[in-house]
Amino acid sequence: MGLALDGLASGLDTTALIKSLMQVEAIPQNILKNKVSATQTMVSALQALNTRVADLATLTTKLAKPESLQLFSTSGSSEGLTVTTTTGASAGSLDLTVTKLAQSQLQVSDPVTEWTESSFSITAADGTETLITAPSNSLDDIVTAVNASDSGVQAVKVSAGKDASGVDQYRVQFSSGESGAANSFTISGTAVPMTEIRAAQDAEVKLWAGTAAEQSVSSTTNTFASLLPGVDVTVSKVSTDPVTVSVERDGEATSKVASDLVDSLNGLFSFIATNSAVTSGSGGATKGMIFTGDSTARMVKQRVMDAAISPIDGKSPSEIGISITKDGKLEFDSEKFSQALAEDPARVETVLQTISSRVSAVSTDMSDKYDGVITSRIKGQESVVTRLDDQISDWDRRLDSREATLKRIYSALEVQMSNLNSQSSYLASQLASLPTTQKQS
Repeated sequence: MGLALDGLASGLDTTALIKSLMQVEAIPQNILKNKVSATQTMVSALQALNTRVADLATLTTKLAKPESLQLFSTSGSSEGLTVTTTTGASAGSLDLTVTKLAQSQLQVSDPVTEWTESSFSITAADGTETLITAPSNSLDDIVTAVNASDSGVQAVKVSAGKDASGVDQYRVQFSSGESGAANSFTISGTAVPMTEIRAAQDAEVKLWAGTAAEQSVSSTTNTFASLLPGVDVTVSKVSTDPVTVSVERDGEATSKVASDLVDSLNGLFSFIATNSAVTSGSGGATKGMIFTGDSTARMVKQRVMDAAISPIDGKSPSEIGISITKDGKLEFDSEKFSQALAEDPARVETVLQTISSRVSAVSTDMSDKYDGVITSRIKGQESVVTRLDDQISDWDRRLDSREATLKRIYSALEVQMSNLNSQSSYLASQLASLPTTQKQS
């Protein structure tokens, strides 16, 4: 307080003095704010880590499924063939001859101005009869009634010019909704003449044509599902000579899957390593990154690495070209992988699926949005921030109260100093007015 009075006495600005004192008072609060900033930085880093681990879980969950590695290249010796693979496909080839393409039935009426009846029947190939009843004989009503029925037949009105009297005529076209002989139909109960434009027909291919083993295979559509195990063949034109369907294992695609998996793992390891590094500053001082010494980041890397490189059936993944380097990263040897794939594709698929399954389980467990290890750590850090924010708010109220107190104190001191200065001036003037005596020589 003596220092403050000296300051006032020497003419120092009271506002500046209070500001300086408040800066000293606020030191504990500033320490708390620095802790909040550091904790929020950790939360952001953990969230980024959690996102990477969750992305890895998504990727490996997909790769752990058997069909994810059923990668084949397909081809047909004719432009009229499209070959696709599904689950369970295997390498192989097959010669076939396309004898028929699937088609839907199509019938049209003679030109008419109106239908002869308002009620008639449509009978499906299996004998199911559907009665068509329209409100009137008008062609629009007939077309609407057919399209609204469960017959599976579609109708449309097509212009057919004018009759001799100049009245507009139309043909009504009837077509089956789907192709194949099973979707044929007949129309009865009407006097309107009908012409069949196209008969319902199944697609048909012959296998081993011209041999004692010749076999015909039909399909209601132009796609023959599972013509070979896990292989669908779609035809688009008839062939007189045999065409070949070929399915071969796509080694390049499988190798890319394995390479992408290793890259994803290394991406996670690199992120952790970068944020765990220790750098040297001036004067030999060192500075750690956000994850330096952090147990959660260290545990994430260790668990994922163990899942990736642990032996499978007593054999190391390095046998198919996936190994760990001395700097803690994974390495993918494409040549070794391709050789292993050519020698034993089933073994390679098993290894990749096992690695993916293990990494998926670990990554999913750690990044689970409810109780994952990383998620729990993030929630813990966010709780710390909340508590620190509450303490900072308490300090705001405490500092406001302290500042108000200091202002009252210094305001009172200024009044006292003003009074003392006035008293001092009065005493000085009184002393100056006193008579003086001169000493006689």
